[in-house]
Amino acid sequence: MSRKVLLVGDGAVGSTFANDLLQNTNVDELIIADVVKKRPVGDAMDLEDINPFMGETNIHSGEYSDAKDADVVVITAGVPRKPGETRLDLVNKNVKILKSIVKPVVDSGFKGVFVVSANPVDILTTLTQKLSGFPKNRVIGTGTSLDSARLRVELAKKLNVPVAAVNSMVLGEHGDTSFENFDESRVNNKPLRNYKEIDDDVLNNIETNVRKKGGKIIANKGATFYGVAMMLTQIVSAILDNRSIVLPLSAPINGEYGIKHELYLGTPTAIDGNGISHVIETNLSDIEKEKMLNSANKMQEVLDGIDLN
Repeated sequence: MSRKVLLVGDGAVGSTFANDLLQNTNVDELIIADVVKKRPVGDAMDLEDINPFMGETNIHSGEYSDAKDADVVVITAGVPRKPGETRLDLVNKNVKILKSIVKPVVDSGFKGVFVVSANPVDILTTLTQKLSGFPKNRVIGTGTSLDSARLRVELAKKLNVPVAAVNSMVLGEHGDTSFENFDESRVNNKPLRNYKEIDDDVLNNIETNVRKKGGKIIANKGATFYGVAMMLTQIVSAILDNRSIVLPLSAPINGEYGIKHELYLGTPTAIDGNGISHVIETNLSDIEKEKMLNSANKMQEVLDGIDLN
């Protein structure tokens, strides 16, 4: 059975993801669509040059109608965040772009899984599900997976341990109301707060560094893309390979954490070949539960102000 991916958006994130995907799993066909028609043509030609080293993939530019028999449609298209902007500042601009993508993809007869990484990702993932009418398990957002990777890097540096030894996550919104699950975090299977190097001031500094890292990268080089592209690769390769993995992603909330809104928010999520197999309500302290509720309320306020007509 052919393994086919349609990538919508060929900017820094999209092109990096395409390169990462081809080097990490087998893809029979990769189609790249973008409003700037020449760029996917050039990128497809450029990516072809790794075929002799990585395997045979039919890589070409295309249109939304090419989603008809795709397994996955990845949406990275959107206006990027500028220095000083929050992810929520992008809402109105990127909702318009999203509407122009989702309808023609669905109209093509697409029956696969949507994977969204454009910002604000929790809002746009929620809207992709609403606009498409797809079952919620077949719409996924990258959520707080990138934030969590940054957190693990920061903790590994602080404690001088391998990143693989760190089990810690950022949850909630991929944005200003996110929070770290420090109370449940473990390093080398030992509670994080048991380390003598760790106190509240240290954790506050780590939280600040994680939250500001994206902005610092944007200020220095204009965009962040390596980390989120690899997260997209992890998600899409798991779907294509029907391999079960767990990541903190934008997932559909259905009463978890006492949240009464129906929306997507960053929480541990198991995915496989069908998309989301189940949403995991991880243990949180009372303070962290309040932070999760606050994040959900903030997202709902934004959603309430969006007109999809």
